[in-house]
Amino acid sequence: MPDTASGYRSRNSTADRALDILLLFDDDTLVLPAARVAEHLGVSRSTAYRYLQSLTGMGFLEENEGGSGFRLGPRVLDLARLARKGMGLSELARPIMRELAQASGYPVLLTRLTGTAVSCLERQDANQVLRLSYERGQILPVNAGAAALALLAWAPSDVIEQVLSQPLSRFTEATVADPEDLRARLSAIRAQGYAASRGELDPDVLGIAAPVFGTGPAPVAAISIAALSHRVPDSEVSGLAQRVGKAAEELSARVTRLESA
Repeated sequence: MPDTASGYRSRNSTADRALDILLLFDDDTLVLPAARVAEHLGVSRSTAYRYLQSLTGMGFLEENEGGSGFRLGPRVLDLARLARKGMGLSELARPIMRELAQASGYPVLLTRLTGTAVSCLERQDANQVLRLSYERGQILPVNAGAAALALLAWAPSDVIEQVLSQPLSRFTEATVADPEDLRARLSAIRAQGYAASRGELDPDVLGIAAPVFGTGPAPVAAISIAALSHRVPDSEVSGLAQRVGKAAEELSARVTRLESA
């Protein structure tokens, strides 16, 4: 049986503590002493310092002059830039997503790759309202589900290798968790131009996704639809994939025009 107890719905304590540290910053706290972090987390100062050094190594923090504490680092600025860019993308995508939702009758998602994870930027529901892991703002794994696989398949090779070099989580029996199997899967997705998955992240959910490109070689996002898997036979997948692909091409054209302006 797959090990779902430690899946993406279970909170990771290390990640939680890293986020807790970042959320301590506000208008009144621009420099954060290690002692305050230790007190807030309820850990020793040496343990708090290890968390701070880890965040510093990734660029989220940097040491303040004089050793008085830590301030936000350049990686936070990069994420803020990406967030602003993502909001612009959402505005371009919303009318296309509404049209796709009306035409297909299924919820439509807009996702993007953030590091080695997937974030959901927008969700447009239709006649069929599903309980999905993909909600606006949700961060999800990159190796499960059509939306994630469409992003990973066309991602830069170093990103793909980074994902494949790490342990891959399994969320259902259908999740591809073997690196070589996933590599072959990504190759097949690129060959057919879209990703389709059944029950790989959420049981009994069919996902169909296509990449959205701008002026660069890597996708800026993916558009996907989600449906109850048992209600969509294999014979209907290609037709739905054409609708999704057309929506992705239309959004790609809009993004390219915006980036070229």
